[in-house]
Amino acid sequence: MRCLGISPIDIGTIPVVDRPPLSDAEFSSAVAAVTSAFGDPTRRAIYLAARDGDAGVTAGEVAERFELHANVARHHLDKLAAGGYLDVAVDRPENSGAGRPSKRYRATEKALEFPGRRDDLLVTLLGRTLALVPAAQAEAMAEEVGQEYGLSLAHQMSPGDTHRSFRAALHAVADALTAHGFAAHAEARGSSLAIVAEQCPFGDTATQHPVICAVDRGMVRGMLAGLYGDTEPATTASRAQGDANCVTAV
Repeated sequence: MRCLGISPIDIGTIPVVDRPPLSDAEFSSAVAAVTSAFGDPTRRAIYLAARDGDAGVTAGEVAERFELHANVARHHLDKLAAGGYLDVAVDRPENSGAGRPSKRYRATEKALEFPGRRDDLLVTLLGRTLALVPAAQAEAMAEEVGQEYGLSLAHQMSPGDTHRSFRAALHAVADALTAHGFAAHAEARGSSLAIVAEQCPFGDTATQHPVICAVDRGMVRGMLAGLYGDTEPATTASRAQGDANCVTAV
C-alpha cells in the first residue's frame, strides 16, 4: 500500500536525524522568524511565485501580477530577502539604455522549517575564548566581527542599491536580525529609534560572557552602513545584564 506516493521501501531509505528538542527560547525565536516573513498572505503568495519561476521575479512583475503599488511589492520582496528566503541580484538586460536597473528576486535554498539547535559547544568555546582576552579588546573584536557580517548581509539584501531612508533601513535590519534568532523589531524610544530584540541566539553563554552582545550591536552598525549610511548604535539595555530585552538605540 502506498501513501502520498511513498512506499515502505522509500521510507526505509530516509535518514533519521536525531536532534534534541528546541528550548522554549529557540522555539519562540523560530516562530517569530517564520511569522515575520510569512505572516502576510500576500507575501506568502509572492514567495511562491518567486520560488516557482526559474527566472525569479522583479518588483514590477509582482506589482502587476498581484495588483499592488510598486513600493508595496518591493516592501514584501525586501522583507523576504531580509529573512534570507530570497536572493537579490541586479538585473541588467543588454541594450537597456539609461535608467535604474531593476532587481530580480529568486528563492534561496533556505528550508522552511524550524532550525536545529545552535551548536552549544562552539558557543561555549567562543565565550571561554573571549574570557581570556582583555574585556575592551574582546568587545571591540566582537563588534568588528558583527559589523563585517552585517555589512555582508546588507550587500546581499540590496546589491547595487542606493541607500534607503533611515526608517526603512531600520525595519530591514530588524527583519534580518529576526531571521538570525533575535526576534527583533524597530520602535521609537524617546527622541530616537531603536532595535528591540526579545530573544538571544547565544543563550546562557551571553549571560556568562556579556561581551558577546557586542556582536549584534556590530551587526546593526554594519547593516545600517550598507542600507543607509554610517551610524553610531549604542546598547541601552541587555538581557545578559538582567533587562527584559536587548535594546540598540540609533
